Amino acid sequence: MNKRNRLTVYILAALVLGIVAGYVINLTVAAPAKYAEYMSLITTMFLRLIKMIIAPLVFSTLVVGIARMGDANEVGRIGAKALGWFVIASIISLSLGLILVNLFRPGDAIWLAKLAPPIGTATDLATTSLTLKEFITHLVPSSIVDGMARNEILQIVIFSLFFGVAAAAVGERANPLIDAIDGVAHVMLKVTGYVMNVAPVAVFAAVSGIIASKGLVVLGSYGVFMGQFYIAIVLLWIVLTVLGFVFLGPRVFRLLTELREPTLLAFSTASSEAAFPKTLEGLERFGVRNRIAAFVLPIGYSFNLDGSMMYCTFAVVFIAQAYGIEMSLGTQITMMMVLMLTSKGMAGVPRASLVVIAATLSQFGIPEAGLVMLFAIDHFLDMARSATNVIGNGIATAVVAKWEGELTEPLPANKELATAPLP
Repeated sequence: MNKRNRLTVYILAALVLGIVAGYVINLTVAAPAKYAEYMSLITTMFLRLIKMIIAPLVFSTLVVGIARMGDANEVGRIGAKALGWFVIASIISLSLGLILVNLFRPGDAIWLAKLAPPIGTATDLATTSLTLKEFITHLVPSSIVDGMARNEILQIVIFSLFFGVAAAAVGERANPLIDAIDGVAHVMLKVTGYVMNVAPVAVFAAVSGIIASKGLVVLGSYGVFMGQFYIAIVLLWIVLTVLGFVFLGPRVFRLLTELREPTLLAFSTASSEAAFPKTLEGLERFGVRNRIAAFVLPIGYSFNLDGSMMYCTFAVVFIAQAYGIEMSLGTQITMMMVLMLTSKGMAGVPRASLVVIAATLSQFGIPEAGLVMLFAIDHFLDMARSATNVIGNGIATAVVAKWEGELTEPLPANKELATAPLP
């Protein structure tokens, strides 16, 4: 068993042990919330280690990739293809969520049993931070240091685009600088390997902590809604895989194998960011040249959050159903278009999906208090949508590489990535 497979097994084992340990602690310990608080320290430390990596890794790999393209027209062409795919994937995700929530109607049971929170219940969520004006304002960093400090991926991408194109325009005089940044990229990938060694511990802490504090009862209380949402997620995976098959052929299944570890990591930690370094590594092992993977993947983390977008439509209509509010087809399509824009500002925003949903509810006259129903189970829902975001971005990057003729033969399953300069 090679190192990558061992890590996958360890993460799976930690996930199972975390559920068992959390359940036992919930039943036997007088103050399980205290245990959950201690476990959250481990999870927070791991996620901070991951966030420590992301800014320098995105900057270095993206700058090297763009600089070695050597042509601003090529950068624009690849960016246009990536954004085109992201728009199509966004429409599919939002539409599928809308269709399935109307088919399943999970909110009807809440409405009939009068279990929805009273209208006016406070949610303590800001609903104005994802306006179009705010999103446009935050596209360009006022300071790249500030953007990196706050891990604003979209701002880092914008700066890296300008830096990489300028380096390519300078020509040979920029080569020493690009070589140095290339070295930074390889160092950060090595750091990623070190950080991943503690991933199973973080997974155990995250899962056992949430089960210890919430118990399995919360899963039963909203089991129907959660089950239907997970069915929707599985269907979205199937749709994305079929789309990938259209362009990649049978190789799409090898891609899913390469993305197995980062997907599991994202699912276990409920964080797409935690899986970013491993997703980049898996794409390169699949055969996507680094200059494509390093360019498309960070953009996808801002514009192609398939799981989160599906959740937004699913949750908004669920809350409307829970209050007995019928939304016409035209209203639902309008809502989908609004979410198409506001969801692009989710990257880097704490509890982003809930914030986007809160803003959407207020625009369509749906009680914001309905969000309270999602608070208890949001972590479990976030696990599914985070894993889906990894799958969606992995397939998108591989397809763009295929379109550009930048998809090579995959590395053997038991071979690690070389440490040669990035292509």
